[in-house]
Amino acid sequence: RLLMKTAADSGRLSTGSGANISIDKRLPMGGGLGGGSSNAATVLVALNHLWQCGLSMDELAEMGLTLGADVPVFVRGHAAFAEGVGEILTPVDPPEKWYLVAHPGVSIPTPVIFKDPELPRNTPKRSIETLLKCEFSNDCEVIARKRFREVDAVLSWLLEYAPSRLTGTGACVFAEFDTESEARQVLEQAPEWLNGFVAKGVNLSPLHRAML
Repeated sequence: RLLMKTAADSGRLSTGSGANISIDKRLPMGGGLGGGSSNAATVLVALNHLWQCGLSMDELAEMGLTLGADVPVFVRGHAAFAEGVGEILTPVDPPEKWYLVAHPGVSIPTPVIFKDPELPRNTPKRSIETLLKCEFSNDCEVIARKRFREVDAVLSWLLEYAPSRLTGTGACVFAEFDTESEARQVLEQAPEWLNGFVAKGVNLSPLHRAML
């Protein structure tokens, strides 16, 4: 909510107008799903449209970067290959798969992972073309699994059914499926201690689709 308020209070959006903003929080806190950043981006894009501020996507993304490294990708609203701290974005169109997203019941502060001395610092750079054709990996995953047994337990269970990975620095993990029914069948078999949901990956955000 603080990020949303900060976005709304941005001087470059100031018009003297007002807006009532409410949030229906569904994503788990500290899950690594970008919930707070996407909310802030939605506020920037929506108020720019509502108040007819006339700011470009480049300007909104620049404003978003001051709020968080992953806000720009949500401002632009398209699947992208990110470089830099997350502000250099190249749009891509990967297959729109179905995902089972699971939360292990713990929150992982990003600095805990980034400051770990065992986190690789020299991973070879790969092109977008290479990344889209090969199996993805996450350098943060090994650290998260070692430090948080709950993450390790969820990943170990999901990997029995489908390719599964950590979201960013965690704590959520996700498994990839070709169809919704496959994802839901696995979710139905989830142990009682696992909280999860099924979602479809989209290359264009619902917000931007609504504004077309």
